[in-house]
Amino acid sequence: MTSHDEQAPDGARLEAALAKLDEAVEILAHAPDFAKPGKLRRVFDGARKVLLQPGGAAAIEPRAQAIEAAGTFDGSDWAKPQILVPSLTVYSLKSAESDIVVLEALSELRLLAVAQGRYAHALISAEQAHHYLTQVLALNLELLFSTPSEAERETQGRLAQLTRSLFAHLAETIGYEHVIDQLIDEIWRILQQRPIQVDAIKRMITQIAICQADPDIDLGASGQGADRLVSSLFGATQASREDPGVAVYLERLQAMDSGALQYEATGFARAMHDTGLVSAYHAVLLRHLLDQGDHLLAEALGLSATGRDCLLCYRQLVQALIEESVFPETPQAVYGLALMLERGILYQQPLAPALWRQISLPISSWSQERIRMAYGDTASPRARLLEGVLCMLGLPLGVGQGNNPTCQSARALSIWAYNDPDYLLQMVTWAARDDEIVMHFEGMPLSSMASLSGVATTLPLDLDPVSLIVVPHLDRIYAEMGRRCAGREGDPHRWVNPEFHGWWAGRGFRINVDVETGQLHELDAFLRHFYASYHPYYNGNQPLIHPQPAGIAVTDSAARFIGWHAITLLRVNLDPQDVMRAYFFNPNNDSGQDWGDGVKVSTAGCGERFGEASLPFEQFASRLYIFHYDPLEHGELANVSQAELDRVIGHVYRSWGADRVPATELQAHCSPS
Repeated sequence: MTSHDEQAPDGARLEAALAKLDEAVEILAHAPDFAKPGKLRRVFDGARKVLLQPGGAAAIEPRAQAIEAAGTFDGSDWAKPQILVPSLTVYSLKSAESDIVVLEALSELRLLAVAQGRYAHALISAEQAHHYLTQVLALNLELLFSTPSEAERETQGRLAQLTRSLFAHLAETIGYEHVIDQLIDEIWRILQQRPIQVDAIKRMITQIAICQADPDIDLGASGQGADRLVSSLFGATQASREDPGVAVYLERLQAMDSGALQYEATGFARAMHDTGLVSAYHAVLLRHLLDQGDHLLAEALGLSATGRDCLLCYRQLVQALIEESVFPETPQAVYGLALMLERGILYQQPLAPALWRQISLPISSWSQERIRMAYGDTASPRARLLEGVLCMLGLPLGVGQGNNPTCQSARALSIWAYNDPDYLLQMVTWAARDDEIVMHFEGMPLSSMASLSGVATTLPLDLDPVSLIVVPHLDRIYAEMGRRCAGREGDPHRWVNPEFHGWWAGRGFRINVDVETGQLHELDAFLRHFYASYHPYYNGNQPLIHPQPAGIAVTDSAARFIGWHAITLLRVNLDPQDVMRAYFFNPNNDSGQDWGDGVKVSTAGCGERFGEASLPFEQFASRLYIFHYDPLEHGELANVSQAELDRVIGHVYRSWGADRVPATELQAHCSPS
């Protein structure tokens, strides 16, 4: 049954939660000291429910003084705010214990009220509170705009969203100017990975632009490097320099000659390819150029010879795609279209007719409602979905799973966009038009509507338009395939992955964990087989032809095991420093992660293409627990040196394998090499 509170609108739910919190605080305030610990539970539960509602953090801030006066912080580390250490918030905000996260959140809101002069605290001044909060913001930048990591999803669940809502409120109130430099560096780091979803990043850049334009905010030396980001959205060219608004900009375009239009086209194309972000003005320009000739259109898209040829061959299709998907509200379609043309995939015979079908595709009422729930009504569901299709075809490694345990489905979409784009378009058609996807498992049809449930317990909304529509269907089918393998010996991925992802997933399968006990199993043989299958020095220098699904053991920055995670192995090559590296796709929204024991995933600077993550081959092998291979390809198992394998095994034993091996064996590899 769905409770009345859950059915109520956001505002009503917030009011109801606040009423219960106020009552709990009142009870705590009037309880004798010996009884207060027993009354805290209601305060924590009430505060958590409020903080999980939109606007919850802002609603608690005025109540912060009453919450503290009631005794909420008594006897805890937060009782003396003047001695709190900002660096420790990194750990408390990511704690798996709900009470610790809520206490930290309440403490930050208390200090925010102090910093704003709304609460005269006896132990800490407004200036001290303000300084403390700016340090907390700088130390927890990822909470401002990145989605939760695999570790956070596994350990915190919905609490991970609570902390992000809290930090959005802190930043808006305290001011972004105090963390602007770190913010800019973080934005560029994320943009180097070219994600499909950039709305959160655009919001951050908008905040930077507001800071720059506000005469009351003195950025000083802060904000160096912000201009490229701000101008990419609000003034990449002479005619859009002062952010005149799209109506005024269109009037200016209509008065331009071809030389001026070319200047505009070149400016926007340069900014787009520099950042991966597209301005609403760029979308206005592209629509205007449809009647101005192919040369200017190619200039505005920033195409190379490959892309120009593709544009000329499929001019009518490209025009239709622009007319139906490129609007000021859906500007990222421009970048998706440009990169799709650059890939040359339209020359694959099924692609053009599949895209014509997509343009005129009737979208079910359920799919339309899902898109409106996630993206609002500023653009039609058809335009949103088509924008998402272009972005996925142009940026197949930009797919993210959002705050959802659906890495398998996100990986499948990425693989299809990368390797079999017409199959992806077929999936989109079935899901968006028919509200059903049918796949086959060992010859038997599986319907997404007939399958019981998926891995995700709720319908995700924090996804790109294609994932939003397709992932719920894929998730149910993936789970059903797993259920069909119940009772079989070994890991079900052995049978599920090739059926789920496609024929190119190798039918050979290796796993280094005993499924029954969770203990490491034949690790040496597993690693030798992996080297022989994928390392160019041991597989006859055979490059990887098709991307392959693989499974990794995710660890945190202290090398502690978090959980199993699905990735795609893309290629193995020497990097510019002649280090053999494994390049892979991680659907976890941000691939730049510290996995502990010196294993730090790189996303740029080591030969990565947009969207790729990479590690030295040894380090990658140390986090691998499942891989597929072609059983008819024979590498050289015996030629891998024991010294190299021992280095990899050492990484395993010092991280996720620490409690999965006998103590005597662990001791032999306990020291880092």
